Amino acid sequence: MEYYETLGLSKSASTQEIKKAYRKLALKYHPDKNGGNKEAEEKFKTISEAYAVLSDPEKKRQYDTYGSADFHQRYSQEDIFRNFNLDDILNQFGFGGHSGGGHSTFRMNTGGAGANPFSSIFGQGGGGCGGSCQQPAPKGQDITYQLSVSLEDVLNGAEKNIALRYNGSSKNVSVKVPKGIEAGKKLRLKGKGGQAPPGGVPGDLYLKVDVTPHQRYTRDGDNLIFEQRIPFSQACLGAKVDVETLEGKKFKVSVPAGIQGDSKLRIKGYGLPAGPLSGRGDLFVKVGVDIPKELNEEQRETIEKLQGYGL
Repeated sequence: MEYYETLGLSKSASTQEIKKAYRKLALKYHPDKNGGNKEAEEKFKTISEAYAVLSDPEKKRQYDTYGSADFHQRYSQEDIFRNFNLDDILNQFGFGGHSGGGHSTFRMNTGGAGANPFSSIFGQGGGGCGGSCQQPAPKGQDITYQLSVSLEDVLNGAEKNIALRYNGSSKNVSVKVPKGIEAGKKLRLKGKGGQAPPGGVPGDLYLKVDVTPHQRYTRDGDNLIFEQRIPFSQACLGAKVDVETLEGKKFKVSVPAGIQGDSKLRIKGYGLPAGPLSGRGDLFVKVGVDIPKELNEEQRETIEKLQGYGL
């Protein structure tokens, strides 16, 4: 769904223009004004979803950054309507509720993951439909699976082919993993969930992302941490150490003399992308000083001499 097109707007539309466009369309397609009209019902759902995204600064930023396809992989219906009270919005526009003393047939469903926020909009007693509205088509069960991805997948994006088993049957699905994906995010595959009753639509498949630990790097937001151990002598005198980035590029990094344990040296722009169209974070070389557990005789004598010099 292209949200700006749905509301008849350009991408440069202001907050007030977005609100004005939604109010105009809501007046036209609200169920209290279109008793039993299925086409108007669907149109009202789509314009409300568009407004839920474009009226929220963070969701709008994500949508503008990633585009429609990647946004809908990152945001489920539950995510889109989270913290969006459509009853209050419609009351502001004069639809039923407390402002006009009437009763709107519109009600938001605040159920759990995968809940359809429009599942009880129409025909809920005494509204404009007069109890004659069609009920939404039954929907199959939404399914959630865990999808493991590597840091390399986060860096480059990936396409994963997954074999799923559900209710004794198996099927293969393909999903695009966008660059910069974070652990815990869900990718939505519409219509790839459980089968629906006759006349209904299949449920959706949600893939909850888990980023597997890497042997060499630790993720910190959009940055990567690479731990480099150096001997005490190099910490005192300085050194150059070899560092390899996640994509295999090699650097010689200068460790300044007198560096303290757990100090970090930055290689700018070699972290992870913040998103498919965003720049990358940084790679930090976290320097640790190796303290030997055992010393040979010569090393012990040398350390004792250093101790005499206050080192």
